[in-house]
Order: sequence, then C-alpha cells, then structure tokens
Amino acid sequence: MSKDRHRAREAALQILYQWEVGRTDVGRAAETFFDRQAPDRDVWPDAEPPSEAVRDFASTLAADTVARLSAIDPLIAETAERWRPERMPVLDRLILRMAVCELMRDTDTPRAVVINEALELGRTFSTDDSVKFINGMLDAIRKKLEM
Repeated sequence: MSKDRHRAREAALQILYQWEVGRTDVGRAAETFFDRQAPDRDVWPDAEPPSEAVRDFASTLAADTVARLSAIDPLIAETAERWRPERMPVLDRLILRMAVCELMRDTDTPRAVVINEALELGRTFSTDDSVKFINGMLDAIRKKLEM
C-alpha cells in the first residue's frame, strides 16, 4: 500500500465528509480541507503537509465520486438490498462510494488494493462491524462490475 495513496484516500474521505455534512460544493470542500493543512498550521503534527500529488489524487477522487453518484448509489442500493445508501452511516456510505468509484474508473489499481484501502479507512474512521459490511459489499460489487 502506497503511503501517499493511502494518505490521499484519507483526505478524499474527509473532503467527501465535508461535502456531505456541510452541503457544500466538492471543489470548495477540497479547497477548504487543504487550506487547513497549510504548512503554518499544526494540523499534521507527526507528518509533512500533503504533497501536490496527494492533493491532486484526493481532490480528483472526491470530485469523481460525486460526479458518478448517479451510477454508484443504485449499485450500492441494489447490492445492499434492503438498505438505501442514505440510510447507511455517513462514513460507511462515503467509504463505499469512494471505493466503488475507484473500482469503476481505475483499471490501473488492482481491485484487491482498492478494497483493502476501503477496509483500512473503515478501521480508522468507523467500526469493526462496518469493516465487515464494507468488505461484503465491495466484494459483491466487484463481482458485479466484472460481469
């Protein structure tokens, strides 16, 4: 797992959270998020502020996720059967959306890596039950996308 890519996915999730909860434009959410990471702020006390590559990957992933919601959410809803995405916990829903976006758009990243990254985000930002749910959902969605 690339440390920069992992850090970018964490940032993309936080951007998506700001977009979802703050009801703001995803581009504005990214800008605000990274403005808070400025070198003169003590937001990353144990690490360097995000590189331009991390910023670009995170911003693009967040924007692509929002742009593809009309394809992503029905796939999630169909896979979850009795759970509409809007009824899922916010972070679980955002992790799923972001991972599904990557599965749909990014043929260079192995699907197992995308799923593992989503599970790591679940471990960091959600619960053990959520990690199991995310794993099952993404495995089923991966199979659907491979058909």
